[in-house]
Amino acid sequence: MLALRLPPEIEARLDALAKRTGRSKSFYARQAILEHLDDMEDVFLAEKRLEEFRKGETDTVPLSDLMARYGVEN
Repeated sequence: MLALRLPPEIEARLDALAKRTGRSKSFYARQAILEHLDDMEDVFLAEKRLEEFRKGETDTVPLSDLMARYGVEN
């Protein structure tokens, strides 16, 4: 179960879309989450990793090591 508080203008748009199409607001909220969750994970995890790197909490891995590890050639 998930409860969301949306800005009034977004709630109104979502409500109008649901009414015009005969689908539920939950359907569209679910679709939006499914569509964008991968991208949000990538962005937020990359930002967290960068923050850890800047604080000296983690190291980098040379590209050549990654390429060798995964069998990628130039």
